[in-house]
Amino acid sequence: MLAIIFFTLPINLFDGVVEYEEPYKTYTLEQPLSLSYFIGIGYDEADMVYVKSFRLSVKGYIMAFIFILGLPALLAYRLHLRK
Repeated sequence: MLAIIFFTLPINLFDGVVEYEEPYKTYTLEQPLSLSYFIGIGYDEADMVYVKSFRLSVKGYIMAFIFILGLPALLAYRLHLRK
């Protein structure tokens, strides 16, 4: 359920790296990204003119893993222990 939310809504929550390539310079910026960007939802094409690529950083992958799998697993384990 959380994966559906993170992949459909443009919530800039996960740390990432964006590589820009302009006519006379190339640079990278660290900024929060949304998982919906990776399936083509949530960004405007006009904003992507000089963007060469974007990806999650290691911290972003860890955050995505924790939010999508870790929290639901922890909640299920807690409910299991309650019974």
